[in-house]
Amino acid sequence: MKAILLDIEGTTTPIDFVHKTLFPFAKSRIAVYVRDHFDELSSEIDQLTDEHSSDADYSAKLSADSPESVAAYLKYLIDTDRKSTPLKSIQGKIWQRGYEAGELRAQVFDDVPQAFERWKAKGKLIAIYSSGSVLAQQLIFRYSSRGDLTPMIDRYFDTGVGGKREMESYRKIVAEIGIQPYEIAFVSDIVDELDAAESAGMKTALSIREGNAAVPENAKHPAVTTLTDLPF
Repeated sequence: MKAILLDIEGTTTPIDFVHKTLFPFAKSRIAVYVRDHFDELSSEIDQLTDEHSSDADYSAKLSADSPESVAAYLKYLIDTDRKSTPLKSIQGKIWQRGYEAGELRAQVFDDVPQAFERWKAKGKLIAIYSSGSVLAQQLIFRYSSRGDLTPMIDRYFDTGVGGKREMESYRKIVAEIGIQPYEIAFVSDIVDELDAAESAGMKTALSIREGNAAVPENAKHPAVTTLTDLPF
């Protein structure tokens, strides 16, 4: 392998940190943040308006000129764990303030820095692909419990390249990295994501971590319990 592409939640970072720390932190501050930065969020609000127009599950009206209405929709998207690009953008900005103020410290599994060091020593490219924004990804590795890991990470990808369960997203990543797909190993805890990456020609490995969902019986991807044990 010439490159390792990693998911975050359930692969480098415990799921509980994301769902029990990051999400509640953003939700508790999102109304005030939207109110105080409303004029700076025009791009995200335009995207939210487009998303709301095709959202059959949200019955309330979204008023693009109302901070309260926008914040209410954002809270709904958090509660439903929606992979919404504008939500992820705003969450990243809120988390940045929390990390910089010392209110947040990201958790990564103990094997992550060891694996990064081993891969870099062998000249491998390390990339991240997560539904969280690129900013949110960088913050996790910059303010991690194991120190600043960002110097070892070469590329970051978010839903700007597409959904993580779509083959085309991985084809775009391959094109941007600029090597053959079979020279890239993708590690994730979600079988559907691994299926999409494999369809694009990548090698794959299923991350088994404490707190992850049960592995489907029909999962065909090799399983790993640490990043230091990739079967490639």
